[in-house]
Amino acid sequence: MKYSKIILAGGNGQIGKALAGYYKGIADEIIILSRKPAPAKGNIKTLVWDGRTPGDWAKELEGADLLVNLCGKNVNCRYTKENREDIIRSRVEPTKLLGKVIDGLINPPKLWINAASATIYRHAEDRPQDEETGEIGYGFSIEVCKQWEQTFFETETPNTRKVALRTSIVLGRNDGALPRLINLVKTGMGGRQGDGQQYISWVHEQDVVNCTEWLLQHPEVNGVLNCTAPHPLKNTEFMKELRNACGVPFGLPAPAWLLEMGAALIGTETELILKSRWVLPKRLLDAGFEFQFKKAGHAIKDILSIRI
Repeated sequence: MKYSKIILAGGNGQIGKALAGYYKGIADEIIILSRKPAPAKGNIKTLVWDGRTPGDWAKELEGADLLVNLCGKNVNCRYTKENREDIIRSRVEPTKLLGKVIDGLINPPKLWINAASATIYRHAEDRPQDEETGEIGYGFSIEVCKQWEQTFFETETPNTRKVALRTSIVLGRNDGALPRLINLVKTGMGGRQGDGQQYISWVHEQDVVNCTEWLLQHPEVNGVLNCTAPHPLKNTEFMKELRNACGVPFGLPAPAWLLEMGAALIGTETELILKSRWVLPKRLLDAGFEFQFKKAGHAIKDILSIRI
């Protein structure tokens, strides 16, 4: 199917690059909203915005088939007061701005997909969490997710369908968590992390991309969706799949106390590693979406086979 215009707000990260690469062959025009200018590449052009104030970029949203908002400071940092404020502001402000701009358009985007996070659910080792029966957790990360989604849904956009896509760890070849985990494995540090019983919900970046086009073709679907592969694994099993894919027979475990020390040294939080995210994509599966990569081992091997 051919599309007229795709808008990617904050489209220079891992998912944005994957989306641009996919849609450039099936869309007339792709517009990336970024804080930094960049030269046009074929039918992909970058417009500068600050994520806080309207500008000339706003008129480009007219007639768009799809708007994907991916804005947000990386949470892989220490949760200092300054970083906490930046993490929330970098998500809430662009989302609020886009809602105001859409409200004033004559021909607004048909579909607005806003990034969201599966970390909104509680630490779960007892049962999986889905959109219908999942329980919202507590703490800073969950508060970020709640404010993000509240801002997204509080603006009424009667002519623009809205989907909050709660993604898990996105496995990709050039960015995100996977390259870092592979480096751990190759240096012999790819054993279990903590007690290894925490679940890892994951998704191949290609399935995230496929999901956005599937949503374009299914106008009956809206609201909150979990975009996570249907077979999450415990940390112990996930690290074993990584070692197998890399041909590394063993990996030293990292107990929780060591992770605490390491997190402080490299400027991150152990929550990103030790929280059990057992999340299932019930609504997507019930609506008929087919994941291309259902098993972590297959996804990891696919990414390793095409990694540059």
